[in-house]
This record gives sequence, C-alpha cells and structure tokens, in this order.
Amino acid sequence: MTNIILLGPPGAGKGTQALDRGGLVTDEIVIGLIEEKLKGETAGGVIFDGFPRTLGQADALGALLKRSGNRLDAVIEMQVDDEALVDRISGRYTCGKCGEVYHDRTKPTKIDGVCDECGATDLRRRADDNAESLKTRLMEYYKKTSPLIGYYYHAGDLFSVDGLAEIDQVAKAIANVLDQAKSS
Repeated sequence: MTNIILLGPPGAGKGTQALDRGGLVTDEIVIGLIEEKLKGETAGGVIFDGFPRTLGQADALGALLKRSGNRLDAVIEMQVDDEALVDRISGRYTCGKCGEVYHDRTKPTKIDGVCDECGATDLRRRADDNAESLKTRLMEYYKKTSPLIGYYYHAGDLFSVDGLAEIDQVAKAIANVLDQAKSS
C-alpha cells in the first residue's frame, strides 16, 4: 500500500492529479475518518489531497499512520508560481451537470457555453475563483501550509514536481516519484 500527500497552493493542480477531495471539516473528524479508512480495505493506498494543511495536522497524521502500522511513502509538492495560479484559477469553470472542468484559454468548450461531455449549458465559475480571492487564499496557504514543505523535506519524504508542465508530464513525474517511493 502506498500513501502519499499532494501539497501545493490553490490552483497548482492537486485536484487535477487526484480527483477525490473532501471539504473543510475539523481535524478530529478528518483524522477519525482516515483512521477508519486505514482499518478497512484501502486497495493500493491513500492519496491525501489538501490534507494535512498545518504542522499540527501533519503530526496527527504521522502518529495515526504509525499507530495503524502504515507509513507515509511520499509527499509531492506541486510547484507553481503565483502569476500562473492567478491565470489558472481566474479562467476555470465547470459544467454544473457533469462536473467537467474547462478553462477560458487552455481548455475552452468546443461550442461556446455548451459542455463537450454532456451538452448542458449550465457552466459555472466558483465565486472565489478571482484574483482578489486567490490573493487571500494564497496568503492563508503560505502562512499555514507552506511550512509543511520544510517539515517533510527534513523527514526525507518531500518530492517536488513542476505543476506548470503539461498534465501528462506532471502525471509521469508523479508516477516516477511513486516508483521511487515503492522501491525504498
């Protein structure tokens, strides 16, 4: 079983690489859910996307993994500069019916205003997908989450991936990290 963490600021591509992501709930609830999941069948492992977000959560996760006889195999940091994040986030939108993700510049719909996958016309942007909201979200990330980079670097678990590369190149880089983690 391989257990990894994806780290990176909002818009870095964590959700593109790991599609299932939970909402914001208390640390106790998240740790409890993780503990229950680790007791059951976890197939090939677990991807923690957006968790932990703080050093306290990282400590709690480490203790839980140790208690359950598991270990963290890799922490993958998605590196993307702030300017690229603004472009990514301010241009993205989704289909309200099927959830397909689009971008004004890099992945527009084939027919303006119509989802390529299901034909719906209910295309939506998140209210906080704008430059001003992103600035606030990034400040929160740098304050609370970026210290995890040093934490996991010193633990020898951190691998960095260029989040600005093409999606298939990012996927290949992550696969290489996972291969390294499995062999160690």
